[in-house]
Amino acid sequence: MDEEASLALDGTGAAGSVAPAVARRAVQWWLALQGGDATAAQLQAWQRWRAEEAEHERAWQRIEAVSGQLAGIPPPLASAALAAPAGAQRRRAVRLLTALVVAGGSAAMLRQTPAWQSWNADASTATGERRTVRLPDGGTLVLNTDSAIQLRYDASERAVQLLRGEVLLQTAPDAQQRPFRVYTADGTARALGTRFIVRQHAGFVQVGVLEGAVELRPAAADGQPRVLRAGEEGSFTRDGVGAAHALDAGAGAWADGMLVAAHMRLDDFLLELSRHRRGHLGCDPALAHMLVSGAYPLADTDRVLLALVEALPVELHYLTRYWVTVRPRAAKK
Repeated sequence: MDEEASLALDGTGAAGSVAPAVARRAVQWWLALQGGDATAAQLQAWQRWRAEEAEHERAWQRIEAVSGQLAGIPPPLASAALAAPAGAQRRRAVRLLTALVVAGGSAAMLRQTPAWQSWNADASTATGERRTVRLPDGGTLVLNTDSAIQLRYDASERAVQLLRGEVLLQTAPDAQQRPFRVYTADGTARALGTRFIVRQHAGFVQVGVLEGAVELRPAAADGQPRVLRAGEEGSFTRDGVGAAHALDAGAGAWADGMLVAAHMRLDDFLLELSRHRRGHLGCDPALAHMLVSGAYPLADTDRVLLALVEALPVELHYLTRYWVTVRPRAAKK
């Protein structure tokens, strides 16, 4: 699903709705008029278009509301929207602006989209991609699939903002003795000389400590933060920290391009594999309890699915190449 569809389906534009085609035309008119060199004929045509239907005028009012918020939209998006007509980046920017008009003209909504996060990020990855980043202090950061981060190093702290997804961090000593923190939507993880993993879920954050220790501090909770030690994993919401438990043996293997499973439920395994694969990957409920073990290469998810067919009584059902369901193997006649 593209950005336009994902925003249009959230229901925010239900009252006084604007059709995507009308919204796109409003964006095109807005772009055409930004240069200040529109001809009299163009201005007349624009005014006629606005007057043709109430929906046209509603769309125009929304694009004006969006344009008033462009100061809060990252410069790459604004410049892409106003650049020369050719180019995939401009087309993506136009789709996002169109989605804002459809959804009601809220730039705050745009900030929650993966495309905005990627434009605004210091480093990001697409689905199925991993990337290693050298940090300014000599540490390293590995982004997992579909992840994005911002870096903020100043006199008071070394900070990583996890916009989405998952990262594996190896901290380095700092001559200025600045704390190293990872900020998330739900709180902060502070490194205490360590190698650790932080993953942003919907509504909570998961942290696994490979070396050293990490202090967890929920955004809205009072009281003492909780410290995880090497070999422990825990999670926190904005309001509190859950109990710590032993870190899975395969935690962090994704940084080396592997998905390691030890008696993992099949539905959980497929959910994890789906993060590295475009499209839909489903599991028939009748198979959910089956257990999967082994090390699987994330670079070839099709190969992983074929390995499941060889190891388990399952088969693959393809609606399209990007819509796959793992089902019970049909009995031979």
